Amino acid sequence: MGLPLNGSREPALVVDGLWKSFGELQVLRGIDLRVSEHEVVCVIGASGSGKSTLLRCINLTEPIDDGRIVVGGEEITAPDVDVDRIRRGIGIVFQAYNLFPHMPVIDNITLAPRKVLRLGAEAESQAVELLERFGLAEKRDAYPDSLSGGQQQRVAIVRALAMRPRLMLLDEVTSALDPELVAEVLNVIRELAAEGMTMVIATHEMAFARDIAHRVLFLDGGTILEEGPPADIFSSPREPRTREFLQRIIDAGRL
Repeated sequence: MGLPLNGSREPALVVDGLWKSFGELQVLRGIDLRVSEHEVVCVIGASGSGKSTLLRCINLTEPIDDGRIVVGGEEITAPDVDVDRIRRGIGIVFQAYNLFPHMPVIDNITLAPRKVLRLGAEAESQAVELLERFGLAEKRDAYPDSLSGGQQQRVAIVRALAMRPRLMLLDEVTSALDPELVAEVLNVIRELAAEGMTMVIATHEMAFARDIAHRVLFLDGGTILEEGPPADIFSSPREPRTREFLQRIIDAGRL
């Protein structure tokens, strides 16, 4: 059913006519997307459908070929825009945890707030608060290689939150985890959604998408083939390709 949507319906994110290719391979084909403040949008689709590329383009980790992206009312694809400044308000967490192995957890979390946001002692107090909130307080001085996969991914999410983003992008954050560790990461995301964090989540966890999303997008061949409330997408999809994809998920026991 999705969590309740609170607050303003003004767009936190606008994507207009987004095209992206890698050489001759056209990955995204004219994507149009609006995400409201406090909305949770889950992007589903087969491997290679463009889910990860879409998130990387929104963050401008990947330069786009054509189109327009607006975050918080400011076009980040405009000429001469300070992309680094805009990107500070966009948290992104990837499949790989990307933690610095030579730094303890507390330093992984506080590095960017100290360097980029110019926070002093507040960076550490904020990090401690976030670690406590997500059940990681005792891991503050641990090094990443001593943590489980689930703990490392939770630290990666905390590190993104420490930059105080207004938009979070989550790219298949459970795909590298053993099944028993998936739930602890999904619970963190559920808590963020319940608190009103605006999120775009690429996921292969269909039951999770059904439960948490306000809206689900089915990406196929670089286009948004179908979108709507989770109840509609998962119970009565309009498009034959969506039905085929979901039937495979059901047959695999994942929905």
